[in-house]
Amino acid sequence: MDDHDNESNDESASDKSSDLKARLKQITQPLMDSLDTKIREQVDPRVDERVEERVEKLLSARLAVIERAIADLDREVKELQKKATS
Repeated sequence: MDDHDNESNDESASDKSSDLKARLKQITQPLMDSLDTKIREQVDPRVDERVEERVEKLLSARLAVIERAIADLDREVKELQKKATS
């Protein structure tokens, strides 16, 4: 065998490998798509729930800070009103 035959055999093996990979991908693609869809259906709602929980916690914490600030302002206004009427 000369170098030309070896190169030809390498190219042939490479072509066969590429063809096999393409066929395997073609055969398994519907299964992969189905699995991907099922995983998304399970994961997406969980992610949404987690995000909603975190947002609710953050909003609750921020609201508590705002409520305390309003209460402080309300006390200050009442004190100023008492001083003004005294």
